[in-house]
Amino acid sequence: MSSVAEREAERLLVQDALDLAKQPSERNRLGQFATPPALAADVVAESLRYLPESATRSSVRFLDPALGTGTFWSAAQSISPDLVCRGVGYEIDQSFADVSRRLWAGSGLRVRCSDFTRAEAPKRARDRFDLVICNPPYVRHHHIAGGEKHRLRNASGAVAGIHLSGLAGLYCYFMALAHRWMRRGAIAVWLVPSEFMDVNYGLPLKQYLLERVTLLRVHQFDPDDVQFADALVSSAVVVIRNEPPPEGHAVEFTRGSTLAQPVRSLRIGVDRIRAAQRWTQVTDGKLDPPEPNSANGHLRLGDLFTIKRGLVTGGNDFFVLAEEDIKRHQLPRDLLAPILPSPRYLPGTEVFAADDGSPDLERRRFLLRCDLTEDEVAQRYPQAWKYLSSAPQSLRDRYICRHRTPWYRQERRPPAPLLCTYLGRQGNGRRPFRFILNHSTATAANVYHLLYPLPRLASAMESDPSILRRIWSYLNAVDVQELLRESRVYGGGLRKLEPNELARVSLAGIGPELDQALAESGVVQYPATELGATHQLLEGVQLYP
Repeated sequence: MSSVAEREAERLLVQDALDLAKQPSERNRLGQFATPPALAADVVAESLRYLPESATRSSVRFLDPALGTGTFWSAAQSISPDLVCRGVGYEIDQSFADVSRRLWAGSGLRVRCSDFTRAEAPKRARDRFDLVICNPPYVRHHHIAGGEKHRLRNASGAVAGIHLSGLAGLYCYFMALAHRWMRRGAIAVWLVPSEFMDVNYGLPLKQYLLERVTLLRVHQFDPDDVQFADALVSSAVVVIRNEPPPEGHAVEFTRGSTLAQPVRSLRIGVDRIRAAQRWTQVTDGKLDPPEPNSANGHLRLGDLFTIKRGLVTGGNDFFVLAEEDIKRHQLPRDLLAPILPSPRYLPGTEVFAADDGSPDLERRRFLLRCDLTEDEVAQRYPQAWKYLSSAPQSLRDRYICRHRTPWYRQERRPPAPLLCTYLGRQGNGRRPFRFILNHSTATAANVYHLLYPLPRLASAMESDPSILRRIWSYLNAVDVQELLRESRVYGGGLRKLEPNELARVSLAGIGPELDQALAESGVVQYPATELGATHQLLEGVQLYP
């Protein structure tokens, strides 16, 4: 029989071959991102630390709901073969399951080639598991079919007592559904994307972690240290014990490149964590970031603007055209709308308008925008119909196009006078986000956020156009930490701001001159006692529904 080291060496070779056999896009859709061996060893070592001292060879039963080629089982056999000597692994991909069966034959691991989310949990408590270790598939919600999503949400509610959002990724369902597979007191360690810690769809999962089980540790890896070379995602390790939290329980929150040697560590009581909106900020001591309102005495961006995500075309490479493309296909101008190019092709932070209102840019782009039926397009605009007919079926089958009627219809997003880039990195003097003053009639895609002035600000801008320019100047000079504080982070240090997060950006340092201009124009209202001491929340009327 081969040694564990020999099996692991073979496993790594086979893993590489299996990965190369699939296109990256397919692996992304299936969420197949293999756990690096060193990380798997750290996760297993961490999980064994929480097992009771009474754990013996005959008592510990291991479960991996997303086995792959057996990364965690291999690490367990290397670290503690006498303790973890029997287990079950579920793997939905036949090729991976076959490899695991061959590699780990005779090691005590039973491999089941089936979908864990459809498997029936053991009815008898003695048949359940003591140790669950898993890197669940990172399948984003839009790759989960509607009927399948409905099934998963119902099953998760029945098992874990939570109602997951339709925006939740597949890993959230794995965590919820594994609850029924664990014995009381069992340890589960999950290697998952850290995004659940901050986003709205993660709220039910955080509720489960704080109320149904005892959350022992949450480790957030350094965002610049990507754990998966083929997945741009910031990772976290979540450790739980399957029993309700004891009175006064505190959770260990850590951060750093390794589990064994975190650079930050903090123990926080469950009651305080429950009140926190964003868990990724816990190790920074920032538990209660304020909501976008001025009741706390600070004006926020959401008090001045309605913030909307840019439009989703369904296929920029087809619907967003350069001028030479328009001429070549002889597309009619009345079906085209100016649209800003990607931020990497947009120099500076101010967009001026040409005589026709379109952006005065060297790289001008236009959106093909048409709500007419196919018959109407064919009759009225034969050249446009010829171009639409040339669209590959793969484009029409994309999620966005498939759910629009007609499939080429576009969202409507009026031009915004102020925009903010959606994604960015910090470094080498570069700011992660840019605020762009837009004088043109161009709309923008979802790589930007569109900031529409609320009615009172819009009215004030008519009387004093300089107000918007001063706000724009302030935002491009604001302390970067103010923006980073509200943003979420992904692998490689990539930062992202969602509209509600951008709305929370404080304008507390906007300066007395502009502060007073906003007050005098009626945009914000201060008590008579001291100008700027407290802001009265504007009535939440949106400029665009």
